[in-house]
Amino acid sequence: MAPLPEPQSPTREAIFATYEADRDDGFRPHLGASLIGKSCERALWYDFRWVTPARFPGRILRLFETGQLEEARLVRNLRRTGATVLDVDPATGRQWRVEAHGGHFGGSLDAVALGLLEAPRTWHVVEFKTHSAKSFRELVAKGVVEAKPQHAAQMQVYMHLTGLTRALYVAVCKDTDDLHVERVSADREAGERLLAKAKRVIDAARPPSRISDDPAWWECRLCSHHAVCHDGAPVAVTCRSCLHASSVEGGWHCARWDAALDMATQRAACAKHLFIPDLVPAEVADVGDDHVVYQLSDGTTWINDAREAIAC
Repeated sequence: MAPLPEPQSPTREAIFATYEADRDDGFRPHLGASLIGKSCERALWYDFRWVTPARFPGRILRLFETGQLEEARLVRNLRRTGATVLDVDPATGRQWRVEAHGGHFGGSLDAVALGLLEAPRTWHVVEFKTHSAKSFRELVAKGVVEAKPQHAAQMQVYMHLTGLTRALYVAVCKDTDDLHVERVSADREAGERLLAKAKRVIDAARPPSRISDDPAWWECRLCSHHAVCHDGAPVAVTCRSCLHASSVEGGWHCARWDAALDMATQRAACAKHLFIPDLVPAEVADVGDDHVVYQLSDGTTWINDAREAIAC
């Protein structure tokens, strides 16, 4: 006889359900410095254009929260060593923010610190991360630049935009509570390359090339945009997936209505929404006022039609 499945606790499931009830689509107003180290610029463009909503289960959302809760503890740990650690900007009372490219690129620092034992007179950008045991072992063996290039890129952007020359990377192993502490020096050329990369993504009207055309390539398999990029899955209907919208200095603009687009409007989109053609897995056959005709691979046509629609 096959073993009976383990019964699920209704309390456990209810806890995870509360996280799922509170989750949002994951769409950020800007292209995040924490993402810019991705090797695929198309994936970054999809992030910036809100192509794929986040769909994490409750357990993973709770895991993300665990990483956020760890930050306050690490701030206390560093302060107990005698360091001055500022986890908020005294001028604003909020997290330290950096931005570039008209506000379309940026991020929030975990902290800045002075009086670290390794270099007491140097201000440092501070970045906190949590790791699984396997990830932590690789980090200790290889260092952050080789083991976690996306984290290293994030720190380079923060140093470049703040003018600080050093970063402190503090990593926690979630399995053992061990710590890995590593200093990283600013690399001006790396910072400039990363900002140029961000600008290319932000300014691109069409998705850049994939890192690989093989859907089984490991980076593609792990990418949240795999279904859209390789399988032609539908994309989210927002202003950012619409051919009328473009990023401008300080915000977004709709050419169809000649209007600025705030965040709420971007998420909702209007009834005149027309997909950026590259996001439709078909060939453009005809274009007219408020409609685009596509030729599908099976020989049929599909019309992205907004001719009878009115603005929301």
